[in-house]
Amino acid sequence: MTHQPAWHLDMGATLLPGGVRFKVWAPKAERVDVQLARADGEAFYPLSAEGGGVHGAVIPGLSVGARYRYQLDGGAAYPDPYARFQPEGVHGPSEVIDPAAFRWTDDGWPGLAPEGLVIYECHVGTMTPEGTFRALQGQLKELKRLGVTAIELMPVAECPGRWNWGYDGVDLYAPSRNYGRPDDLKRLVDAAHGVGLGVLLDVVYNHLGPDGNYLRSYSADYFTDRHQTPWGDALNYDGPNSRYVRDFVIDNACYWLAEYHLDGLRLDATHAIVDDSPEHLLAELTRRTRAATSRRVVLIAEDGRNDVRIIRSPEQGGFGLDGVWADDFHHGVRVKLTGEREGYYADYAGTAPEIARAINEGFVFQGQVSPRKETPRGTVVTDEPASSFVFAIQNHDQVGNRAYGERLHHDLDAARYATASALLLFAPETPLLFMGQEFCASAPFLFFTDHEPELGRLVTQGRRREFGGFRAFADPVLRESIPDPQAEETFSRSKLNLAERETNGAVYRLYRALLKLRRADPVLAAQDRRRTRAGAIGPQVVAVHRWRDDDHRLLVANFGPALGIDPAGHDLLAGLPVDRAKLVLSTAQRRFGGTGERAGPRGRAGARRLEIPARSAALFAFSA
Repeated sequence: MTHQPAWHLDMGATLLPGGVRFKVWAPKAERVDVQLARADGEAFYPLSAEGGGVHGAVIPGLSVGARYRYQLDGGAAYPDPYARFQPEGVHGPSEVIDPAAFRWTDDGWPGLAPEGLVIYECHVGTMTPEGTFRALQGQLKELKRLGVTAIELMPVAECPGRWNWGYDGVDLYAPSRNYGRPDDLKRLVDAAHGVGLGVLLDVVYNHLGPDGNYLRSYSADYFTDRHQTPWGDALNYDGPNSRYVRDFVIDNACYWLAEYHLDGLRLDATHAIVDDSPEHLLAELTRRTRAATSRRVVLIAEDGRNDVRIIRSPEQGGFGLDGVWADDFHHGVRVKLTGEREGYYADYAGTAPEIARAINEGFVFQGQVSPRKETPRGTVVTDEPASSFVFAIQNHDQVGNRAYGERLHHDLDAARYATASALLLFAPETPLLFMGQEFCASAPFLFFTDHEPELGRLVTQGRRREFGGFRAFADPVLRESIPDPQAEETFSRSKLNLAERETNGAVYRLYRALLKLRRADPVLAAQDRRRTRAGAIGPQVVAVHRWRDDDHRLLVANFGPALGIDPAGHDLLAGLPVDRAKLVLSTAQRRFGGTGERAGPRGRAGARRLEIPARSAALFAFSA
């Protein structure tokens, strides 16, 4: 039996027996007509005022595939803000879609829980040569074999042009025509559930793209100049007529979960969602989306404030989300491995104790003053679970916002990259992988857009100007070498070569082995910060001890030269029976591309040392 969610979208074009009901919020207009595109020309049908600025009517005789716009006060006509599909792009007509036509086969799928989650972030357009939902569907079995539990799609809402990261979306309800039709996305989700993978979607509610954004034509109240964001006027979530604006994005969140059976959302840049309402937009969105489907869903925020309110329950004064991107771990590791200290990396020392603190507590900054901004940053972490903190050593931001889109492994030797990968996947926090990191993809991930020429020129200039403050790009001539976001080559260079899973098979085997351990090992499967201790052993070594009852695991991540560790000389190891430590995995093993040097206890009984090869991570198991 097909899953029938209780929630349904009330606005936009709704297919009925014998016709289509249209409904739009347009308080700026006194009259709204549906402009239909027919083979014999255009036809116009008036909508009736229903109060509160809403206009609606049922037009008989229409069916799936009808293309329409809304004409306001006899003047210009615009796409439907609630359009389910824009077959001709952001400036074209909207298309009537039947959301019940797709036959789901995932009735037994329970949804996702935050515990045990391993996220694989990908961009539909560059994950495969074809760059479509259908092509990505063909990768699901291999992703399941890798060991991830959910894919996270970068935004898919309709954007201008032929390629885009997705953060310039303007038609929030319409999957991009560049990737396929709505049923193609549903087919992807259904197939993912069939192989045991969840699907998360990145959504953007802090701003909308400029090109094709017609919301102001319907109502000036969609935006407010009382609050500002990096993209200009904020969306109006707390001023006059804000109820319809709040519903516009909350309904969108419910829509993806109910109509598309998605398992959760990643909310972009929630620190830029400004709302002084008694109930913050995020809290209301969390409450209403959880009620929109009977399945368990996961809600994760990207938020640069290190604010634990994001992941605390409403009863504790929080917003009730399941997780938050915790970038302190990434930044500390990046500084440690590359020595970069410009931009936001200036806040990080990149020391072993700093990285250990991120693993122990989720956030490094918990109210300390940011050296870069000279203001306090963060809030105190208490009993928030490890699963609430999403860790990464690569993601679309940290790769794509670099001038040349270079990935972490492009700037490191393979041994230290393997060590960082092991540390990420051993930590109890929720790991996020960015497509291709598991096989050291050679392709960069560049910033790309396909705007109309004038806007595109401004984007190219702005992209190069933003790197003017970096020493490496102080020379204007060198800045001109930064890839043009508008060039087709910039987009095509960002596509993965999936054959590298085999040609770079050693690191791919390492990721599969680490993810299998994370899933099957009883100690590692329990994401418990209370049973985790991380610490520094000298300037180049981070050790992480995790345990469950008398069963212990120890990871020693050595970013420096080979060393022998005397357990008695370090608080983290003192008292642990390392004499009985059994090597489970070492990144120095030849099967993972290592030197073959052995790791483990050495020396006579009672005076044994842990020998760790240079630039390697070793995982041990022992009983107390």
